[in-house]
Amino acid sequence: MGPRATKGVFIATSSYTREARELAETVGDHVVIVDGERLASLMIERGVGVTRKPIKVPQVDGNYFETE
Repeated sequence: MGPRATKGVFIATSSYTREARELAETVGDHVVIVDGERLASLMIERGVGVTRKPIKVPQVDGNYFETE
């Protein structure tokens, strides 16, 4: 549609070519492109299609190794 586009959202799970990003910029603020990285970020931020699980981060106890 190019210059005739008035609004839209384009979502891809990969990335966009330089030409696609440039075309979206020329159309203005009414056309939004979302690449895979941004899509994943939005999904995590909004809790859509993701599961949150606590993780355990091991930490060495320095006192354990101290000798008298």
